[in-house]
Amino acid sequence: MDAEKGHVIMQILHRIHSPNDLKSLSLEELTPLAEEIRRFIIANVSQTGGHLASSLGTVELTLALHHVFKAPCDKILWDVGHQAYTHKIITGRREKFSTLRQMGGISSFINPAESPYDVFVSGHVGNAIPAASGICETLAKVDSPNRVIAVIGDGSLSNGLTFEGLNYVGTKKQNLIVVLNDNKMFISKRVGALADYLSRTMTSKRVRDVREGIKSTLKGIPVFGEAIYKIAKHIEGNLKGAVTEGLLFEEMGFRYVGPIDGHNMAHLVEAFQNISSMHEPILLHVITQKGRGFWPAVKDPENYHGVSKFDPDNGEAAKGHEESTYSDIFGKTLIDLARKDPRIVGISAAMTTGTGLKPFSLRFPDRFIDVGIAEGHAVTMAAGMALYGLKPVVAIYSTFLQRSYDGIIHDVALQNAPVIFAIDRAGLVGSDGPTHHGIFDIAYMRSIPNMTIMVPRDQLMLSRMLEYALKVQGPVAIRYPRENVITSPLKAGKMKPGKAEVLKNGSRAVIFCAGPLCYTALDAIEDIGDIALVDLVYAKPIDRKLVRDMVQRCSGRFLVIEDGCVQGGIGSAIVETLSDMTSPLKFKLLGIPDEFIEHGSLRDLRKKLNLDVPGISRAIRELA
Repeated sequence: MDAEKGHVIMQILHRIHSPNDLKSLSLEELTPLAEEIRRFIIANVSQTGGHLASSLGTVELTLALHHVFKAPCDKILWDVGHQAYTHKIITGRREKFSTLRQMGGISSFINPAESPYDVFVSGHVGNAIPAASGICETLAKVDSPNRVIAVIGDGSLSNGLTFEGLNYVGTKKQNLIVVLNDNKMFISKRVGALADYLSRTMTSKRVRDVREGIKSTLKGIPVFGEAIYKIAKHIEGNLKGAVTEGLLFEEMGFRYVGPIDGHNMAHLVEAFQNISSMHEPILLHVITQKGRGFWPAVKDPENYHGVSKFDPDNGEAAKGHEESTYSDIFGKTLIDLARKDPRIVGISAAMTTGTGLKPFSLRFPDRFIDVGIAEGHAVTMAAGMALYGLKPVVAIYSTFLQRSYDGIIHDVALQNAPVIFAIDRAGLVGSDGPTHHGIFDIAYMRSIPNMTIMVPRDQLMLSRMLEYALKVQGPVAIRYPRENVITSPLKAGKMKPGKAEVLKNGSRAVIFCAGPLCYTALDAIEDIGDIALVDLVYAKPIDRKLVRDMVQRCSGRFLVIEDGCVQGGIGSAIVETLSDMTSPLKFKLLGIPDEFIEHGSLRDLRKKLNLDVPGISRAIRELA
């Protein structure tokens, strides 16, 4: 379905080219506009894929924000960029929305290079409040009247960075508005008409003036005034805690407002208008429905969080042959191993389904832990488990594991704790783009003492590596991509400590590779004679003897191929291994250059980076 070819009737949306166009709309027009935008998002995302359920839940919230506040002068930050499709549509990107996640098209996340309305990069949860705090500090230095608003999801509250930001903002009494979008997927579900009414009423200027007058009067009573005021505050706090969920935020220094219905446009606009004139830390708690307006996403918001192409009429995925992914194989293998060893524990950080651990969690509920969006906690907790008898397997996407780097070094590796890191989504991930490409894990893991890094070329090797990792007396990382498994895998080699495997012999030049790109390399040299191919198996330790022997046999000519950053990656490890060789070397390192890679299909990205069959073939011909 093409949203721009008449399938979505736009009676109001076609007039919206910037947030300024919302200012002249009445509340009666904003509500049908929200429904037009929902239909527009469903029609487009059904063709491009994307983060559907989250953005469908924030349509009214986004419209109310932009109706009341004056972006881009007022700064609106999104903690989770996949909630911001409506924001993109009404800030001048409607006509480009059909290019969502396509190479050269608009990003699925918040990207300041794309629009002045995108204030701060948003790909990983947790950065919005600290960034907003910094902007508040900057605006305060120049006495700017502009407001700063941070929109966070309920899952953000499991992230330590969010609480660090809340603590600082509340302590410093910064002029920040935090909007907590609670879609009932994480925190309290309690909401009702009374709480909604009280929240809107208690933020009105008249009530605030009365409240401040009573406060001054109580404090002005001779001798006992301050004591009476403290008692009144105590009573108020207890009442507020009984009616709302806001006592925690009040204790952190925020004025708590809510919860209110996040789909009632009139209530949202009224609340935003009221708090826009308040100059203190404000937390507005808004209840939304994930997937609203599209029944399949409402019914199953987890599976419609991120989707590929689907039928917009019924939500069914585009027809295609169902194939297993590396995540599936990891989950199945872990179940098989856990049946034999009761000490095995699976750990996720809010990605139970994505990492393939859902079946494990159902089969072994008492041996599965989802810590929420708290990767640092997951890693250090795993270290504690490993040092005292359990066998924790921590499954986290490569891009998210970066956030636990200190724990990996200080808590795991320094103590040589036998934690297994199942690094999912390693390498290029395609349409999610630079915030989600898992291209740094080898480089940031390889420099850590005691760390073993294994890279399976196919599903058979992944299963074998996971079984082998459980026997290693120290931390092990196994990194694998976001792809379907190899159709016709080679016979799995026997795992030997630090040993590579020669897949093809030759003497003109040798290719060193690790991971599924080994199969791409095999295809690339099919018509080129006498080229050797080595599956390194390990990114650390490197099989020094085999590498040196193969390079000498090939007169110093070699090519390294990797689905990760070249700086500090496997190629760097090979060059380090050969650094003391006296014979001349002629080599080339193929991988991710020293830059952030845009979004696009894996096919397009690999072609651009010469990591496809023609690119590898050209590189080896130039060497040999």
